[in-house]
Amino acid sequence: MAAVRVVTPRLRSIPLLLPGPVHHSCSCRSSAASSVRDMSSSSASSSPSPYTALVGRVRCEREIKRSKFIAIAGTVHDERAAMSFLDEVKDPRATHNCWAYKVGEQFRYNDDGEPSSTAGKPIYSAIISSGIDMVMVVVIRYFGGIKLGTGGLVRAYGGVASECLKDAPTCLVKPKALVGMEVPFDLLGTVYHQPEHDWVESSNSCSISKLKILNRTMTLAKMVQLLSCSKWNMKKLRVSEVQ
Repeated sequence: MAAVRVVTPRLRSIPLLLPGPVHHSCSCRSSAASSVRDMSSSSASSSPSPYTALVGRVRCEREIKRSKFIAIAGTVHDERAAMSFLDEVKDPRATHNCWAYKVGEQFRYNDDGEPSSTAGKPIYSAIISSGIDMVMVVVIRYFGGIKLGTGGLVRAYGGVASECLKDAPTCLVKPKALVGMEVPFDLLGTVYHQPEHDWVESSNSCSISKLKILNRTMTLAKMVQLLSCSKWNMKKLRVSEVQ
């Protein structure tokens, strides 16, 4: 009997951006000079919501009773980026460099030597009121010789931060989940030519989670239909993670 050769279709990995769950992990940190709040998502499977972000960097300057206040706001995506932003914009010659940032459900603020909760917290409150996310505001103060008192400091720091964000240019960001998918070679053309599924975007990013389709007889239309289900029930797709 002649030998029968079974040819397995070649697979090629392609990264795709799909709307789906993005999981965030935040670490708590506390100190006398700063406050941190970390609130984990109540549901790990919930999809990320669109958020308002700054477009570029914004600066605002005010003089209050001879003290000069300069607020600088910019986009940050994690604590490391926030600390880098602070190092870049703070002035060592200033009396105080107070700040606050908000990244999703994680936030942190710092009074930098001002009385407790008179600087960092009002700046953070201004961020919350603005509705802007993924943002940091640094307020630099040059003391002018007249003390403002606790109430005056709260109004000064919160006011200049609010003014900085009030008319700042913003945009709406719609997060997407990055997924790497391995498909049979003969389906590549089909994957790249699905204009009716405009939520699929090609990406050159290498930071992906690979998914291997085990059921190669499934049509792309069916695959798309199942992928776009609200709960992302991957068992229906018969897929498994590839380390």
